[in-house]
Formats: sequence, C-alpha cells, structure tokens
Amino acid sequence: MPADPAALRLALADDIASGDPTLDPSWRDAVAAVPRELFVPDAVFRHVDSGWTPVHRTEIGDDDWLTMVYSDSTWVTQVDGQDVADTEGPITGSPTSSATLPSLVARTAQVAELRPGQRVLEVGTGTGYSTALLCHVLGDKNIVSIEYDTGLATAAAAHLHAAGYHPTLAVGDGLRGCGEPADYDAIIATCSVRHIPPHWFWQLNDGGSLTTTVCGWMQVAGLIRLVLDDEGTAHGRFTADKITYMLARPHERPPSPLFFKIDGITSPTRLDPALLEWWEARFVAQLAAPSAELMGTGSGVILRDVATGSQAWTEPKGAGWIAHQHGPLRLWDQVEDALLEWQRAGAADLTEFGMTATPESQTVWIGSPRGPSWQLPV
Repeated sequence: MPADPAALRLALADDIASGDPTLDPSWRDAVAAVPRELFVPDAVFRHVDSGWTPVHRTEIGDDDWLTMVYSDSTWVTQVDGQDVADTEGPITGSPTSSATLPSLVARTAQVAELRPGQRVLEVGTGTGYSTALLCHVLGDKNIVSIEYDTGLATAAAAHLHAAGYHPTLAVGDGLRGCGEPADYDAIIATCSVRHIPPHWFWQLNDGGSLTTTVCGWMQVAGLIRLVLDDEGTAHGRFTADKITYMLARPHERPPSPLFFKIDGITSPTRLDPALLEWWEARFVAQLAAPSAELMGTGSGVILRDVATGSQAWTEPKGAGWIAHQHGPLRLWDQVEDALLEWQRAGAADLTEFGMTATPESQTVWIGSPRGPSWQLPV
C-alpha cells in the first residue's frame, strides 16, 4: 500500500507533541497540516563519513522518500552554497541551507510566544517550511520572511504558493531586518547569530520580542527570547534547549588555514580539557573567547583565534595536563578562567544564563546581570 502523506504528517505531529508536552496545540496542528513534501526537494544531502552524498527520490522510491521526509530530521539541501540539484557525487564542506527538523521549528515558535494578530518577521526563509507553519498559525498577512540566498528564496516562494500560503517574501540580508521603517511585534530567526543585529532592535515595537539562537565558532548555542523595553534594552533568559541553527552567513567564520602546533609558552592546566565536552562548558568557553574555534585532537583540545592567529593546545603530562599558548591572546587562560568562574557559580545549566542587550552592548550573564558576565562581539 502506498505511503499516505496525510497519515505520515499526523504521526509526525503526534510524535513531536508527545515529545514536548508544553507545545501549544496550534503548532502541533500546523505540523499535521503543512505538507512537508512540498518543501523538501527531490534530492537531499546525507552525511556520509566526512562528506555529503546526494540522495535522490528516484533512487529510493516514493514511499521511502516520504518516510524520510516525515521523519523528525534535518535534511541538508545546500553545502557551501552548492545546491544538491547541481551535485552529482559526494562533496565536502559545511551545510548552508536545510529543511530543518520540524520539532526544532515548532519549539522555536513555542519559545517565541507568538500570538494571533502580531506582525512577525522571520529571518531565514530557507525551504519555506517554517514560514508555512507560521502562516498556518498566524495568517499569511501577518508574516514577512526574508532570505539571503536568491535561489533559495525563489524556490521557497514556489513551495509556499504550491501549499497555498502567500506571506510577504523578500530577498536580502536578514541581519539588517526587512523594511524601513518596520513595526514588527516579533522577530524570529531560523539562523544562529553571534550577537543580536542592531537593525532588529530598530525595527521592533516597544514590548516586542526577539527569538534566536546565540551561537559562535565553537558550535554551541543557547535559545533565547528577548523582550524590548521602552528604553530600547532587550532582556531575557536562555531556555534549557541544547539546539542550534546554522550561523547566519555574515556571522560565519572565514576559511581557516592549515593548523600547525606551536609550542609557545607551556604551563600546567587547572582543569581537565575534557570539561569542554559539556555543552554549557563550551558555551562559556565561547563567551570567553568569542573569535576562537575549538577542535579536538583525541588526546586534548585545540583553540585557534580567527582574529589574531593566537593558538592554545593541550596534551596529557603525568597525571595532569599542560597547555601550550602562542600569540597575543592567552586563549587557554581566558577559557580556563571563565570555566572556573562558571564552576564557582555552581556549573550553571543554560536556564541560569540570561542576556541584557542594546544595539551597542550585549552581555550574557549567569544568575543576574550582577553575576559573572561576558560581552558578545558586537
């Protein structure tokens, strides 16, 4: 018997709702109603070993394809700007667009606390699937969605119209908002950012909200909803969710040169580098060294600062560890000091972190604005 898309949609919606008892029924109903198969192209990338291999609908058959589409999974549709439709064999690189897993889209919308009648800007149309969910719940006329990539935007418009949705769509840098002037009640981003773009503050009504994942080059993020007060300052706390979206393209790190270890200045560490396997610990490390990337070696960690070329790497020595540091920044010291401060704060989980932000200054803190804090790279 052929696969039934409506039944698969309903099953997916029920699975997502059962996995998140707090989910508003309207988002569950949207997942059950929006035909995801219209938004996933007839080929996607599958991660194989260290690269990406195209998988075509014609190769696996319609039933398996629909089952794949209606799994709660992210399907990558573009790698380093190359669309899967233009790819004949395996490639390497970083994903630059995807059909995000539906539970993440629904969860982000839930955190945003969107209400009927609000005018909402979505940053990152992507395939259009998340836009369709917003339209289903809030109505087409209330949704504006902007996409950076012209080709993706054209495809998303076709997907949305085929599904019967007609929001306002735009092409451009969503980090600059959309429209001058604008009067949005909420901005929701389906991309991660290293800091909150100034234009988002300027285009938001007083009392409006910004919902996004704050990420960095150590590839960990915190999901947060910030509310703008009448003095132009946004406040909020992070959720417990250990999730992330792809970084907005202008916030991505530049290409990295080959890495060569330099012995530099050597000293014993005060902490085991394995601590950085914890999501919260890496989040703190990322705050402490916002232009650094983190790599594993199998026997330690490597920190490389993209802005200055500074580096730090660790290796075992006796019963402990030593750190090698080279360059103008003492990267390991920066990270270790921050981790010790986090430990003194009780090794706080993400819900203990909050943020106070203006266009000029953005601070992430633990406990309260008077607690341990770090500046984002505005």
